[in-house]
Amino acid sequence: MFSEDINPFVKYQLILTPSLIYIALPVMNEMERLPLLIKAIMEQTVRQFQLVVCVNQPESWWNDSEHLYVCEENQLTIRYLESLDDARIKIIDRSSPGKGWPLKGSGIGVARKLLMDHISKIANADDIIISMDADTVFNKEYFASIAENLRINPAASAIAIPYYHKLTYNHELDRAMLRYEIYMRAYAINMWRIRSPYCFSALGSAIALPVWAYRAVGGMTPKLSGEDFYFLQKIVKTGRLLHFNGEIVFPAARLSDRVFFGTGPALIKGIEGDWSSYPIYNYRLFDKIAEAFKLFGPLYAKDIETPLDDFLIKRFRELPWKALRQNFKSQAHFIRACHEKIDGLRILQFLKESQVPDEKVSEESLSELLVLYKKQFPDLISGLKPIVDFSLSSIADLDHIRDALFEIEMYYRKMHWNDFTGLTTMYN
Repeated sequence: MFSEDINPFVKYQLILTPSLIYIALPVMNEMERLPLLIKAIMEQTVRQFQLVVCVNQPESWWNDSEHLYVCEENQLTIRYLESLDDARIKIIDRSSPGKGWPLKGSGIGVARKLLMDHISKIANADDIIISMDADTVFNKEYFASIAENLRINPAASAIAIPYYHKLTYNHELDRAMLRYEIYMRAYAINMWRIRSPYCFSALGSAIALPVWAYRAVGGMTPKLSGEDFYFLQKIVKTGRLLHFNGEIVFPAARLSDRVFFGTGPALIKGIEGDWSSYPIYNYRLFDKIAEAFKLFGPLYAKDIETPLDDFLIKRFRELPWKALRQNFKSQAHFIRACHEKIDGLRILQFLKESQVPDEKVSEESLSELLVLYKKQFPDLISGLKPIVDFSLSSIADLDHIRDALFEIEMYYRKMHWNDFTGLTTMYN
């Protein structure tokens, strides 16, 4: 269900490939899960790699009784990595006393940028960076699948790798995890459905790219969190993003408050009953966006009312069409500029401002989305319970919904292997 076998000859060729795989791994308070990741890395069929680990936390935490345990566990992590005595492991210490981050310049996004910048300086242009988190595992062919994917797609700037959270059999945690993943997949499916170039799912543990592409986009922008979203959005605007890979990643479902948004904080808020930041948006809102997309061509000639006008005036104080017409002298470049202006961030803002963050509305929106796809995917949808209740539906029922959405999303990813890869390929 989750992988495709790689031809043994291809596997052999990959082992001999001159390209080196660099793994960019930010680590903070990860000793519980890190050995599982190290095991998955050491079992890869591709043996040519370098694991670059940034063990990090704010310097001030050494004097903070509430966070001192993180500093101490980070020291255990450094000693654990050193004890492996493997020349392929490089440690960047931003944890030991005197080496931690300034408080306002800390976070996983800063660590991920430091790692990728370091790799970019020492690697060859055709080498590969795999972005990773310490709570993620994968099958033995994972590195090989990425290397082969980039080999047969030499123009690709990055891969947004498919993901799947395995159940933990902790009832409360699994309910929250499934609720969050259903949110992510419903959003992605709707973005695919309306043919948005920003149809990616952004997970820092599910990105791979060649070094030349990292250099071409000017590297990663430092963010306290959400760096993966902004980075992939930049790839879409300037290069070519792939959405399918023969192997996928399995991030852990766990509670974490180390970033401002993402899986960890979403699960914490969700368990507390607050899903206001992660509503299941009604598919009709995406239809409004799609209607606006269809008007981008005619807007090159003259202003036309669009379903996004009120939002755009509120966001930009005026409609952007006139300025874009003045700056872009062909319809194709104008359409691309419209998509750059109304990018993934703006689409998300429009959705957030357009739907009341109520769980009953989310449940109804999910039910309507499933009905929308029932004719196209009868085998997936027909067996699902017709009424969705995130608080009362069984874990098994929610898991079946998640799996159905996973299969629909994978259908889009596979079907459009060479479509929706970026504005450069779509509108030039």
